Amino acid sequence: MRIVLLSGGSGKRLWPLSNDARSKQFLKVLKNENGKMESMVQRVWRQLRKVNLADEAIVTTSSSQVEMLHTQLGSNIPVVVEPERKDTFPAIALAAVYLYSVERCSLDEVIGVLPVDPFVEDHFFETVTELERALDESDADLALLGVTPTYPAEKYGYIVPESGMPANFIKVSKFCEKPNETAAKKLIHQRALWNCGVFSFRLGYIIQLLKCKNIPVEYGALLKYYSQLKSNSFDYEVVEKATNIIAIPYSGYWKDLGTWNTLTDEMKTPVIGNGVISNDVMKSCIVNELDIPIILIGVEDIVVAASPDGLLVTDKKSSHKIKEYVSHFQDGPMYEEYWWGWSRVLEYSKKEIGTETLTEKVHLTAGRNLHDQGQGDREVWTVTAGEGTLVLNDEFSKVGTGTTLTIPAGKTYSWKAGSDMELIVIRSGEHLMEHRRKNSRLDVALKKPVYSKYS
Repeated sequence: MRIVLLSGGSGKRLWPLSNDARSKQFLKVLKNENGKMESMVQRVWRQLRKVNLADEAIVTTSSSQVEMLHTQLGSNIPVVVEPERKDTFPAIALAAVYLYSVERCSLDEVIGVLPVDPFVEDHFFETVTELERALDESDADLALLGVTPTYPAEKYGYIVPESGMPANFIKVSKFCEKPNETAAKKLIHQRALWNCGVFSFRLGYIIQLLKCKNIPVEYGALLKYYSQLKSNSFDYEVVEKATNIIAIPYSGYWKDLGTWNTLTDEMKTPVIGNGVISNDVMKSCIVNELDIPIILIGVEDIVVAASPDGLLVTDKKSSHKIKEYVSHFQDGPMYEEYWWGWSRVLEYSKKEIGTETLTEKVHLTAGRNLHDQGQGDREVWTVTAGEGTLVLNDEFSKVGTGTTLTIPAGKTYSWKAGSDMELIVIRSGEHLMEHRRKNSRLDVALKKPVYSKYS
């Protein structure tokens, strides 16, 4: 059985910490069994290892998330990179074609697809492995994993079974998307399951479907054709049109940590970062990535989240409304992680005549190097911590705390960190923020072989 993890999303539901480059699955707000902070994707990958599925897994993602995946999971994590961000059907098609035409997997190989960020018990992934057996026993086209509901939720889709339920799996009758509470109660009475977005199929089933749609089934050809694919979900394009579908019930703990309300329920500490909550405050949280302190006094059920991208103050129940208000913000992302470290925008200004000033803090991890080219009219770099080597004009120079230099536009340079380094760079010129937003400049300049053998 091969596993395809879907890592996508635009990062707006957990703004301001999440953004286009750092979606919710990369936020380190959960504690692992050793008490260390980890992200959702790190948690899922750790759980996959426990059931020996990690070696059989690949991740599909957009180019903006590759650096983050390799930073958090390791540079050897197999990644299939979408030429452009689309919905789940194109992403799954690309992964399936890769397995078929590059890895030469058998058409009888069972492919399990799941999101990269479910918050579940380890037993969940053991149940995922049972999907292969269910396909064998039922001869179904698709096998889904459904969660046994614990309450009549209105925010989840439901898998509705046919009358009668076999011992090992159910025959799917239909799907019901986000019913109201009354309808949800009736569905639970019918022994319907929450649809958690986990399903499996034989590779040949999808390859044949793609051929019928005249979609290329050779990896290189599909990469070139990718822009012509409709941005549809796999549910709409495949699942809802299939007639022979089964589902396996899962009765353990499962939660979608898609909003600040649900995410903070699973945080082991009410304060992450620089913050204080007074003793009279109940059920409130602070997640602060800035250096300035945040203090909560006399409020309840509040989430305060702060990052270089912005500041959010919301009561927990209203946190799902964030997407309505952040879509018009165009300057982000202000914080990005890379294999060599991270960069954070400290200040940005633009004069009426078009001249911009962009100040960033750059962290370079010991042993890593940053290769770049001067942008704008000039760049002024200052080393504020650590030591290393600078290569400029083919000359090597030792640098350390207090070193300051100016790099003209177009000059190529490289920093090599002997220890962890922190640097401040001030750029001046035109279109600096636009260039950063569209190109993720430092990422593009590095060109480390980050896309792995799977791209």
